[in-house]
Amino acid sequence: MRDFARELIRTRKTSNRLETAKAQLSSVQMQVNEAFALRKIEGSIRASVGIMKDVNTLVRLPELGQTMQELSVELMKAGIIEEMVGETLPEEMDDEDELGEAEGEVDRVLGEILRDRMDKTGALPSVPLPKEREKVPAQQQQQQVEEDEDEEDTEAMMDQMRNRLEALRS
Repeated sequence: MRDFARELIRTRKTSNRLETAKAQLSSVQMQVNEAFALRKIEGSIRASVGIMKDVNTLVRLPELGQTMQELSVELMKAGIIEEMVGETLPEEMDDEDELGEAEGEVDRVLGEILRDRMDKTGALPSVPLPKEREKVPAQQQQQQVEEDEDEEDTEAMMDQMRNRLEALRS
């Protein structure tokens, strides 16, 4: 029994040593993995440093500043041109309103002239013209509302563009 107990104690000590060795081997394995990961990161950093050097040689700040100033001037010109176009368009839209009114006058005069002739020849069996005349003013009103909305949208867009231009100037 004594021999068996001694053998059991030696086996337990050996088992403990093996577990300690296993833990040490696991630790060494993690350190090796960490070293490989650091080498990969180092390679990636070297590649990105090379790319950044290339980008720095391609982008020259004085030239970029000059390009930005040219862009600012072009944007300002575009804003001025857009304002000029915006100022001239409402006048053209007024001409369209006058044309619409003139068309209404022409229709009224033609109606008076044709009414005299219709009295002489007699009425037509179906007369859809009065209904169409009632629809036309409603359509004109709808077009006027749409034009007003478009004009407001244009003004809002112009204000937004002016704000952007001011931001670019500062």
